[in-house]
Amino acid sequence: MRELYLRARAKINLTLDVTGKREDGYHNVEMIMQTINLYDELWIQRIPKPIIRITSNLPWLPCDERNLVYQAAQQMKKIYGISQGVNIHLKKRIPVGAGLGGGSSDAAAVLIGLNRLFNIYTTKQELMKIGLSLGADVPYCILRGTALAQGIGEKLTPLVSIPRCWVVLAKPGIHISTRSIYQKLNWEEIQEHPSTQNMIQSIQNQDLEQIAGGLCNVLETVTIKDYPIIADIKQVLKDSGALGSLMSGSGPTVFGLFTNRGKAQKAAKRIKRTQMVRQVFVTTIFQ
Repeated sequence: MRELYLRARAKINLTLDVTGKREDGYHNVEMIMQTINLYDELWIQRIPKPIIRITSNLPWLPCDERNLVYQAAQQMKKIYGISQGVNIHLKKRIPVGAGLGGGSSDAAAVLIGLNRLFNIYTTKQELMKIGLSLGADVPYCILRGTALAQGIGEKLTPLVSIPRCWVVLAKPGIHISTRSIYQKLNWEEIQEHPSTQNMIQSIQNQDLEQIAGGLCNVLETVTIKDYPIIADIKQVLKDSGALGSLMSGSGPTVFGLFTNRGKAQKAAKRIKRTQMVRQVFVTTIFQ
C-alpha cells in the first residue's frame, strides 16, 4: 500500500464541565463528546525522500511544524524509525479554531494512516498515547463516537451512541483562543454544572429530548460574556425548532439538535438570513 484516503471527523460537546485546576496549569474536565459527520479529507502517500510534505486547499493554512498534521507525522517517524517520507494533502471543511476539534481530528487521522501505511501494527491505545502528546482532544479523535472524557480529556470511557439526529452548526465570524477562555474561567465560581450522570442515563435511555435538555457547557459563562452573539445564535436555533442548542468546546461554533432533516435545513436557512454567522453546516451524528 502506497497511498491512503482518510476522513477526519469533527466533534461536538454534549456537556463540558470543569472540575478543578491542576498544578501544571491545565484544568480537569468532565465532558461527553460526540463525533459528527462533518469531516476533513486527507490523502497520505509514501514517498522515497525522507521528508514530510503537506499541502492544503487553504492557502493561508501553515503546512510546517506549526500544523498538528506535520507534528503527528513527525512523531510517528521518530517513534517507529520510519525512514521514508510522506506527502499529505489536507482538504479542510471543518472550520479552523471553531471548537469542533478539526486540527486534533486531522492529527488523529495521520497517526492512524501512518500506522496502516507503514504496516506498524501498533494498537489504538498506543496511538492514543502518542496523540496525547499532540493535544488533549487527539486521543478522543482516535477513539471517536460517543464518549465520556475526564482528566484533561485523555481518560476516555466509550458510551452507547446517542439516537440518530440532525445537527446544525453555526459559526460566527470570530476567532476564540481556547487558552484565553480557560485563563479567564474561575472554576470555583461556576454556578451551573452539567449533570454528567443524568446525561449518560439519557443516552442509555436513547431519549433525544432528555439529551437535548441536558446540554450544558460551563465555558459559555466566559465566552458569551465576551461574545454575546453566541447567546443570540443559540436562541435563533431554539426558535427554529432545535430540541436543544449549545456552544461546542470553547466556541465560537454553536450547534442545535433536530429530529429531522427538514427542520434542520429550515433552521440553517433562517440562521443564514440573520447574517450573524459566517458558516453554517447541516450534518448528522457519526454512529
